[in-house]
Amino acid sequence: MNIRNEDKLFALAIYASSFFTTFVGPLIIWLIKRDSEFVNYHGKEYFNFLISYTIYLVISGILTLIFIGFILCAIVSLLMFIFTIIACIKAYDGKEYRIPMVIRFIR
Repeated sequence: MNIRNEDKLFALAIYASSFFTTFVGPLIIWLIKRDSEFVNYHGKEYFNFLISYTIYLVISGILTLIFIGFILCAIVSLLMFIFTIIACIKAYDGKEYRIPMVIRFIR
């Protein structure tokens, strides 16, 4: 598959903008450029990632009542950061990256 550089940059921007605006920035980029199959894939992947890891953070937050949640919150937050950076790199390389432990809500 030959992916245009513009599409790679928009896919990268979905993940990179999430560091500044978790929801709004990636949503705007995805809605504007979702006619591109590559950008559409990464938009869906990001929002599935966001929903899944938000669920994991909520569960970790509840588990803080028995103290294991503090460790889980830190681990989930660190994984979110690491997987976002990896996704940025993979998107710029023109690869379709499937983030680990993501539930596919949006297909």
